[in-house]
Amino acid sequence: MAGKLYIVPTPVGNLADMAPRAVETLKNADLILAEDTRTSGILMKHFGIATPMASHHKFNEHNDLSPILDRIASGQTVALVSDAGTPGISDPGFMLSRECRRRNLPVETLPGPTAFVPALVNSGLPCDRFFFEGFLPQKKGRATRLEFLASLPVSFIVYESPLRLSKTLRNLADACGKERNASVSREISKIHDTTHRGTLIELAEYFEANQAKGEIVIVIGPDDKPVDKTHKNKYRQDGPQN
Repeated sequence: MAGKLYIVPTPVGNLADMAPRAVETLKNADLILAEDTRTSGILMKHFGIATPMASHHKFNEHNDLSPILDRIASGQTVALVSDAGTPGISDPGFMLSRECRRRNLPVETLPGPTAFVPALVNSGLPCDRFFFEGFLPQKKGRATRLEFLASLPVSFIVYESPLRLSKTLRNLADACGKERNASVSREISKIHDTTHRGTLIELAEYFEANQAKGEIVIVIGPDDKPVDKTHKNKYRQDGPQN
């Protein structure tokens, strides 16, 4: 009988957000795959989880797929965690889940923390429909991607590092318009959890003068201009995602 792959979300900052079911799943697994065993090791120690761990990240996931799938097929239970949040959301996880599906191996994803949901709701911007972009391309395709995102009739979400935040806010202001409403959330669920709201140009100027720290989520409000039929067709193809 086949085992199962469990996708287990972990706190994005506050350890009190760890669900009891997630702890139980990790304790009962035969193996925990961690994006960084050193980072996840702190979490495991805190909750008294002694399950063996192995690294599973974007640099080795291609080579490690077959042995992991074989373990699940043989009846073992494997749990996947990322450094923080839900695996597969801008973190490793999709490839392993896809290959389990192709081999008809069971996958169960536990509900739990992810950074963009509280950032979106806390932004005060429309969240009935939204588009999750994650990290923007750094070079090739960046301008084209920004042009597409700028014309979306829904709010969209971008992840960014603190070192690139000011530049990205300027890029977004150029693509979307300086007066487009947006928010920047940082250190979600941690002691210094803050959300700054304003126009893109206001936020760009603020973070040029005030260096941000920690994990960053940018939420940009929808384009309120009419959408032509060509864009509507493209939008149906590319999004929204929620």
